Amino acid sequence: MFDVSFSELIVIAVVALLVIGPEKLPKVARTVGAFTGRMQRYMAQIKEEVNREMRFEELQKLQQEIKQTVENTQESIHQQVDEIKVAMTDATKPKKVISKATTVKQKLVKASSAKVSASKTSSLKPKVSTVKSAKVAAK
Repeated sequence: MFDVSFSELIVIAVVALLVIGPEKLPKVARTVGAFTGRMQRYMAQIKEEVNREMRFEELQKLQQEIKQTVENTQESIHQQVDEIKVAMTDATKPKKVISKATTVKQKLVKASSAKVSASKTSSLKPKVSTVKSAKVAAK
């Protein structure tokens, strides 16, 4: 804190010896030492309190960030659960879905019914012609 060299300390000691005197100098030195020690402890306590407050603020910020992250995660999970519920509800509802197999089956039915109707028509023609031939032959 203060930049005091050894030579400056000797000058201060000599001046103190001259001003205070040799009888009171040891008592004053003890008092000054005790006062300096108290000041150092007081400064250390203040530094510790400041550091403690800084750590407390950092922990509060970290706690707030963690809470925000938890809330965001919970919200995301709830949204995904809702989406899954909707998907499950939609999946359980019966739908009229035409698959490829059903479409092929319908085409086969149509084709076979067309063949049957064509064969009925072709089978009717010979009968009609045989009936006509029979009429002509009968005349």
